[in-house]
This record gives sequence, C-alpha cells and structure tokens, in this order.
Amino acid sequence: METISQIERITQNRIVKLFTEQLGYQYLGNWEDRPNNSNIEEGIVRDYLKVKGYSETLINHALDKLRIAAKNYNENLQCIIT
Repeated sequence: METISQIERITQNRIVKLFTEQLGYQYLGNWEDRPNNSNIEEGIVRDYLKVKGYSETLINHALDKLRIAAKNYNENLQCIIT
C-alpha cells in the first residue's frame, strides 16, 4: 500500500511532467532535502522580475505579498492578486 507521501510524490511527478512537457518550464530538481528550502525561491523570482524590467520597489512589494499568501492557509492566491 502506498503512503500519503508516496501518493503526493506521484502527484508531484505528474505536475512536473505537465509543466515541463506541455508548458515549457524548466525543472530545477527535487529540492526536498536542500538546506533553506522554501516554497518561494525569492532569488529566482527577484532575478526574473529584474530582467522583465520591474523596479526594486515593485519587486519587494510582490515578494511581500507572496510571503503573506504562502503563510495564509485560509485564502487562495486569487485574493492577493485583486
């Protein structure tokens, strides 16, 4: 019998396949055991937004909103976008 973590890993693998094969995203690997692992990789987000031309002020604001949303389990991302 599969455990919850095994079922979750299978689901995550399906999501990775969708994002890489159908949506063209680059998979950076399984960072489960990486030190300082986080749901939001701020350095990557910050670098991407800089390349896209966003100001430091807007980048900081976006990261603040993402941090708040990541800690709020009662709301979904749609509520912070509007």
